[in-house]
Amino acid sequence: MRFAVNPSDGMPIYRQIMQQVIDAIAGGALAPGDQLPSHRELAQALVVAPLTIKKAYDELERGGYIRMQRGQGSFVAERTTMSPEEKLERLTPLVRRLVHEASVLGVDSRALRGLLTEQMEALKRKQQED
Repeated sequence: MRFAVNPSDGMPIYRQIMQQVIDAIAGGALAPGDQLPSHRELAQALVVAPLTIKKAYDELERGGYIRMQRGQGSFVAERTTMSPEEKLERLTPLVRRLVHEASVLGVDSRALRGLLTEQMEALKRKQQED
């Protein structure tokens, strides 16, 4: 997997890295058990501080996306076993932001639901192809 960061993006670099890992897991580019680059390797490749990578990996581990094994590296975690309520609770801030953005842009709820459905179907198709 190739990582890329944009320092002029409004999103902090550690969050950009997190988002790329989460997207790769969701899209099937990273599978459970796959190893991620070390803090040092990724920091050198992206020309960022190793602590930035550590912060991203710590947050990903806290979120259940990866597991870190001392002396061995960081690996994509097995699928989470969260309850349906925990999953929805985790998505709530993202949905709140999406709804807010849609409102600011003047997108109505019907169009937003259509977009969500379209994206879920596209993801399912991509996962079936892989």
